[in-house]
Amino acid sequence: MTTFRRFLRKRFFPWKLVIVALIFITFVFLIQREVVGRDLQEEPWLKDIVDKRDAVLGMMMGAVNNFRDAMPKMQIKAPVRQHDTADSKPCLNGYYTAAELKPYLERPSQDPSAPGASGKAFPTDKLSPEEQKEKEKGEAKHCFNLFASDQISLSRDLGPDTRPPECIEQKVKRCPPLPTTSIIIVFHNEAWSTLLRTVYSVLHTSPAIFLKEIILVDDASVDDYLKEPLDDYVKQLHIVKVVRQKERKGLITARLLGAAVATGDVLTFLDAHCECFHGWLEPLLARIAENYTVVVSPDITTIDLNTFEFMKPSPYGQNHNRGNFDWGLSFGWESLPDHEKKRRKDETYPIKTPTFAGGLFSISKEYFYDIGSYDEKMEIWGGENIEMSFRVWQCGGQLEIIPCSVVGHVFRTKSPHTFPKGTQVIARNEVRLAEVWMDDYKEIFYRRNQQAAQMAKEKSFGDISQRLKLRQNLKCKNFSWYLKNVYPEGFLPDLIPLRFGAVKNMGKESCLDAGENNEGGKQLILYPCHGLGGNQYFEYSTHHEIRHNIQKELCLHATAEAVTLEECQFKGQNTHVTVEEKWELREEHLIVNPASNTCLTAKEEHPSLEPCNPADRFQKWTFI
Repeated sequence: MTTFRRFLRKRFFPWKLVIVALIFITFVFLIQREVVGRDLQEEPWLKDIVDKRDAVLGMMMGAVNNFRDAMPKMQIKAPVRQHDTADSKPCLNGYYTAAELKPYLERPSQDPSAPGASGKAFPTDKLSPEEQKEKEKGEAKHCFNLFASDQISLSRDLGPDTRPPECIEQKVKRCPPLPTTSIIIVFHNEAWSTLLRTVYSVLHTSPAIFLKEIILVDDASVDDYLKEPLDDYVKQLHIVKVVRQKERKGLITARLLGAAVATGDVLTFLDAHCECFHGWLEPLLARIAENYTVVVSPDITTIDLNTFEFMKPSPYGQNHNRGNFDWGLSFGWESLPDHEKKRRKDETYPIKTPTFAGGLFSISKEYFYDIGSYDEKMEIWGGENIEMSFRVWQCGGQLEIIPCSVVGHVFRTKSPHTFPKGTQVIARNEVRLAEVWMDDYKEIFYRRNQQAAQMAKEKSFGDISQRLKLRQNLKCKNFSWYLKNVYPEGFLPDLIPLRFGAVKNMGKESCLDAGENNEGGKQLILYPCHGLGGNQYFEYSTHHEIRHNIQKELCLHATAEAVTLEECQFKGQNTHVTVEEKWELREEHLIVNPASNTCLTAKEEHPSLEPCNPADRFQKWTFI
């Protein structure tokens, strides 16, 4: 017994318990074999003993298990890793390093005195006669100074980064990881130097880890240098490839072709005469990484069409513009409203824009197709940017301009290209977007475009059933919601004005006409009535103004000297009609300014005011 006590005092207590438990279990097992060997039915008194035995045995087995779990674990198991879900992408914390953001192609060393170096202007005032002739030839074909472009390096630099400090210092988070992008550039008979400068500009400024490819889409160019010579040239650039349309189908179809072959996560569309500034790509991709339903545009700056000077951003920030639309469905620019200025704390904040120009933008490829890509039955060019603007906003997405992303663009004053089916394709495209997205507000557009109104009446704008089904499937909001929530600053004309159309003078058999490029401040003219709307479209509003509101909201403005078109003073939202812009239409067909008690007359070269005379036919007007 003494030996047994000494044994228990030794420092391997867990093993002691195990040994004692095993001895006890063996004892119980022997009793069980003895008892179970008898028939319980024959000897009922044994049943009570068996039940008690089973209870004790259960307690002992539980105790043994507890002893086992309490014993030190001599082996460490491998950790069980949680697998990422199919939708998640692994990423590291922190920010991308400068080494990771190296461009795909390093820019070669620059000669600071070279033509156009650092984005400077090419001098055009000392050209020889031969050079001047070459310049004029290029301008006739391309509507910009091709001679200047050809003298400038394809890899020219744009000088130091002049963006605001918060843009330059902005770091790019690793999480969520930035997506890759395919750059899609559509061209038709583009100049060699502007096309390739666009390509090199992308290569020199885009981080290689994000730049998947550059896709050049040829919309059936006829110039020989854009065929085999271009194919051979881009082979050295490896990630640049050319795809071609066999016949001219226009920008919309060409972009759809580029998107179809793209392999990047994001589609970035550029025009064929652009140059990208420092750090242009990362802010676009970062915004899409945050929210894939955002369609983002860079801050578009000007490359002068004559000198190719690149207008650099200011380090102090600048007065930004955003996109809008007029009721003729043309795109335009406007200053930011006060509420948008207050929302943005610095230049890293995006600008929400009701519409976008549509030439330069990035969009998640997945979202591009989810939201309906382009209307495939639109033709050539025109209206597709307004259509996408309405669609994105009404169907749950948003349009933004990213000020820290700067891209230069050659803005031409006219297009050098012809329309294979004539300019009526633009009206047809606009009717399609109006019929699908604008609800009853489309009538405001039709009053301003008689050609479009006729197409709508004749149903000659093609089948829109698939686009209407898209709107239904995406559960898109109506156009009234868009006007109220996205563009409340826009002026909403009368849905049913008191009078509208051309204003014809009975004495001269001519119509009031805004004249060419009248954006306000000019006198009206009289011109033969053509019935096409446009410069001769006017509305007599429920506020008794005579509005010419195709592109800008302009009103007939009475002065002692003349009648001019001026920006309308009534803009809704706590504004009112001034006496100079209030008119009455009398039964005698007179147009009277009550404040001066004078009538509109067509006696002189320009419409003017004089004392009213109901017998004077030059004072009689009618809406037709």
